[in-house]
Amino acid sequence: MTEEKNSEKPFTVKCPTCGKEVVWSTDNPYRPFCSERCRMIDLGEWASGGYRIEGAPGSADQLDPGDFTTEETDPGKGRGNR
Repeated sequence: MTEEKNSEKPFTVKCPTCGKEVVWSTDNPYRPFCSERCRMIDLGEWASGGYRIEGAPGSADQLDPGDFTTEETDPGKGRGNR
């Protein structure tokens, strides 16, 4: 059998920070960014509140404790029966 070569053009995306075309590949440890610098700039924007997800402010008071199960509230799980 002969091995078929993949002649397709590699999949590329634009770096979210600088807009440079970047090959989407496991060979690029910074994907979708073009470099560590662009990745760190993006991280800094998230950390400083520059990027936000729109929506109403949340509150811990809005959570229903019945929605969660932990070892403390369900003693039969996780630590065995003593």
